[in-house]
Amino acid sequence: MNEAVDKRIDLPTALAVLALVVAGLVSIYSATYDAGLSDIAAKQLVWAGLGLAGFTLASFLPFRLLQGISYPSYFLSLLLLFSVLVLGKTVSGSTSWFSIGTLRLQPSEIAKVTTCLALSAYIARSDVNLSSFRHLAVASAIVLLPVTFVMMQPDLGTAIIYLAMFLPVIYWGGATKFAMLVIVSPAVVAIAALFGTTAFLIAVIVLGILLYVTKEHRIVAAAVFSLTILVGVSVQFIYAGLKPYQQKRIATFLDPNADPLGAGYNVLQSKVAIGSGGFFGKGYLEGTQTQLRFIPEQWTDFIFCVPGEEFGFLGAATVLTLFLVLLLRGVRLGSTSKNPFGSVLAISVTSIFAAHVFINIGMSLGLLPVIGVPLPFLSYGGSALLANMTMVGILMNLFAHRKEY
Repeated sequence: MNEAVDKRIDLPTALAVLALVVAGLVSIYSATYDAGLSDIAAKQLVWAGLGLAGFTLASFLPFRLLQGISYPSYFLSLLLLFSVLVLGKTVSGSTSWFSIGTLRLQPSEIAKVTTCLALSAYIARSDVNLSSFRHLAVASAIVLLPVTFVMMQPDLGTAIIYLAMFLPVIYWGGATKFAMLVIVSPAVVAIAALFGTTAFLIAVIVLGILLYVTKEHRIVAAAVFSLTILVGVSVQFIYAGLKPYQQKRIATFLDPNADPLGAGYNVLQSKVAIGSGGFFGKGYLEGTQTQLRFIPEQWTDFIFCVPGEEFGFLGAATVLTLFLVLLLRGVRLGSTSKNPFGSVLAISVTSIFAAHVFINIGMSLGLLPVIGVPLPFLSYGGSALLANMTMVGILMNLFAHRKEY
């Protein structure tokens, strides 16, 4: 019995995720304890049950069937993303949800799972070589289609997660360093341009050196270099076209103290909450920043403040360690899976989790702009919890079949 479980279940991953889900429920209850919003914790508990069902289904679904439904499920999710723009409910300016009774379903979270499946199925094909521009373009299109629908909602944070997943996956799938440089350079130079002319010029010079060192595709390299400069120069025009709240988030990232009572309020209060926890924390339900609601809707994007304040450095480090276990086991699974589809899919799922953790913790610590990215398993959000539990179930499925070709 134990031997069968060991072969079927990756115990460290399962235990780490279980602990994170419990930590999430406990943190959400604390964040809503004195706010008269106890139904939020109850709803999350219901979604945890649904997530467990998704985990079980994904774990025991026949491996070949999992690969076989990759494309159909992907196109179905695209249909849902289109439908939500027409029939969905608008919340805080974003049309991202279907209302199902008292619950809300967010198709963009489900599409993360199906996009991982479809992208992995394509890259794993024996006739696909990501060093080919045509094949790389098809892989890019698989990701850019859902990103386009998500941006129309609009939901910048979720769109960034898709793109952040794409880079490590195509590198794992065999894309050349030159291709990676071509894809990454416009974004890097654009971000540098936000910090001023000096940073922009440094980024352009470094890019020019790297493109020259690659000694590949000189004409393409020259075109990429020119396009990247154009992107960097256009940043101010693009910035002017953003919505006011998006401009505030970028300005707050560059200088949180510029608007301490407005756009920078959440970031500053988040840093105060985490820093005030000390080593052991203030005790459960005793966090002043949490219980006095200094951080609005803390149970969503800033949930990391709860363990940081109430359980201190020890609590925050424990949460980060659990995520580290999940990520390391995911990478190890990708490295040991003998099936190409399983290998790429493990990295796809792990990259989704890594992007969420990196961006959310960065937001909470004021190291990254606030773009509305939840912390997996901890932040309130039923669709996200269902999707995340399903992806962990997929990892369990891949673990059980890691020795199959």
